[in-house]
Amino acid sequence: MPSREHLTPSAPWVELRTSADDWDAADPGLLLGMLGQGLWIRAFEEYVLELAGQGLVHGPAHSSVGQEGGAVGSLISLRSDDFVNGSHRGHHQFLAKAFGHVLPAKSDRLPELTDEVRTVLRRTLAEICGLADGFCRGRGGSMHLQWAEAGAMGTNAIVGGGVPQAAGFARNQRASGTDAVTVTYFGDGAVNIGSVLETFNLAAAWKVPLCFFIENNQYAVSTPVAAATAETRLSARGSAFGIPAWRVDGMDPLAVHLAMDEALEHMRSGGGPAIVEADLYRYFHQNGPYPGSAFGYRDKAEEKAWRDRDPLELLRSHVLRRKLATARQLTTAQKQVSAVMRELGDDILEPKPGGKPGERRIKASAWPDTAFVDVGIRGDLTELDGSRYEEADTFSGELADRRFIDVVSDVIGRRMETDERIVVLGEDVDRLRGGTNGATRRALELFPDRVLGTPISENAFAGLGGGMALDGRFRPVVEFMYADFMWVAADQLFNQIAKARHMFGGRSAVPFVLRSKLAAGTGYGSQHSMDPAGILTTAPGLRVVAPSNPFDYAGLMNTALACDDPVVVLEHVDLYASTGTGPATDLDYRIPVGKAALRREGRDLTVISYLSMVNHCLEALDQVGEIDADVIDLRWLDAASLDWETIEASVKKTNRVLVVEQGASGTSYGGRLADEIQRRLFDWLDAPVERVHGGEASPSISKVLERAAIARTEEVVTALRRIAASS
Repeated sequence: MPSREHLTPSAPWVELRTSADDWDAADPGLLLGMLGQGLWIRAFEEYVLELAGQGLVHGPAHSSVGQEGGAVGSLISLRSDDFVNGSHRGHHQFLAKAFGHVLPAKSDRLPELTDEVRTVLRRTLAEICGLADGFCRGRGGSMHLQWAEAGAMGTNAIVGGGVPQAAGFARNQRASGTDAVTVTYFGDGAVNIGSVLETFNLAAAWKVPLCFFIENNQYAVSTPVAAATAETRLSARGSAFGIPAWRVDGMDPLAVHLAMDEALEHMRSGGGPAIVEADLYRYFHQNGPYPGSAFGYRDKAEEKAWRDRDPLELLRSHVLRRKLATARQLTTAQKQVSAVMRELGDDILEPKPGGKPGERRIKASAWPDTAFVDVGIRGDLTELDGSRYEEADTFSGELADRRFIDVVSDVIGRRMETDERIVVLGEDVDRLRGGTNGATRRALELFPDRVLGTPISENAFAGLGGGMALDGRFRPVVEFMYADFMWVAADQLFNQIAKARHMFGGRSAVPFVLRSKLAAGTGYGSQHSMDPAGILTTAPGLRVVAPSNPFDYAGLMNTALACDDPVVVLEHVDLYASTGTGPATDLDYRIPVGKAALRREGRDLTVISYLSMVNHCLEALDQVGEIDADVIDLRWLDAASLDWETIEASVKKTNRVLVVEQGASGTSYGGRLADEIQRRLFDWLDAPVERVHGGEASPSISKVLERAAIARTEEVVTALRRIAASS
């Protein structure tokens, strides 16, 4: 017979409940502070729902009414240097964090509605209504609230989308030598999503001071927890990852506070992450001023049972029982904040001309100027002022024949020498004597503690890098082993990192560099061989560079690492072992954003390409003597950084264009570029823009099928001869 041993989790999992003694022992200032802030949040949310019911909130109004106990209980002990982020339902947490930032640290009275508190209420209301006075200047609305000064790092409309970034905040806090922590708030619907589970694992492996605060409000829109998961005690997830977890009644603010204080002690002492699950209830539907029962997925009896356990009424009863305040004082406080909300509303609203009695509209003066629509998609690049820009043909230093991958390694190591904020992370970057291709060899020799190997979890570590960048104390260089892996982290790359600056009002620098290699022609098949340029450049917040030689790699990487925008650096595996002109020792120059290179001059044709295909174009032209062509190496691929001056000058000279790329037609970069050339330069073209690209299918493992699927020198030669024959 086999023997069996009962196994126990490595981390504790407890349910914390308060007793009458706990309520008697609670500090008066704590109870009054939680109640006062809870009343403010309740009044704020009720007023937002009133406006939403009148059609004055454009977009969703995800109310937190009923969930205030979880917010005030968990946040009242946080400091301004502690960070929080949250989900689409985050008004209460944002307000509680902002209140904590502007209120005195200690008080034994009900908190006062100071001018600073009124400002928080005013600007939060303005943001939810999409107005210029909002914290994000109207861009974020109800779901994207950020006030970094207060440690409120941004709420998030993607379920679980902000959780990986919170790990980046926490990692920076620990690496900066502080005992500050981060709390990331999300609901029961997010617990089962991959980004959250990946971040559980990464945070535990790295022991970062991150609290995963689960607001279990019983429903993901209309789906009850029991229909979504077999283990409805959501804090049980902690046991799988070695994370200590607390489960509490979220309708009991004191229980939440006590559990959070224990979690804070664990995190501040270097114990790593924690999970707190608060079991609570949202009184209204997913969005808007109607209860869930109006939509049929729960009944009125259930809603009444939860309302009978209202967290603010519980606080009120104990405050009155202990004679910490009178009923009149509490009623006055409630009326006062309700009056303040109406005053704030009156400031932004006016009677609607020709409307019904009492019907109002937003004042025209409160809206953002429409000229602001695209401001802040990217930064203004002033951080690059004073750069020493160089080109190979005028280089002030010594040139040598260099292996491409050696320059990759050397320039990253050099920048880590001169900028202690730079940190490298990715799969296997800390092993194999420099990662899978040797790119981190020099960094490992110099700064092994700043080269961070990650689990196989692109969503988590890309988002963690995004959080590091948004915090700003460190500048992450994230590596995706293959470009195709961006699909695994698509939300973090496209929805989060690329949009953050613009979404949060245009002020948030995002100094994030992503390195990724293209491997077409290496036999790795359909899921490791794509050219991502055509996909990456659909995100206007990303800058994309594509170096074709060692000299350019050093200059472009230096610029990317100094830029305050997210930059993707593409590297073709064909170039790694190749040699070319590069810097012998001087690795401190830059190449300007938006500057292409003219690799060859001619009069018959403009050939435009990037990465390894630049050399294939030059080889092809050597074989087709009847064509005399300009060859433009784009270097910068994103629309904002394209060198139209160089392209236009060439096209106006040659009047014909050939755009060359290696990858498949479906994800093509060249198709959009060709279209834009024809839009801008139609009158200068003697023929439609010609193209060379791969096939429709992704490259296969079969050597012959892979070769048939991609473009190289031979395909360029064929195109050049076709153009020559038609001239």
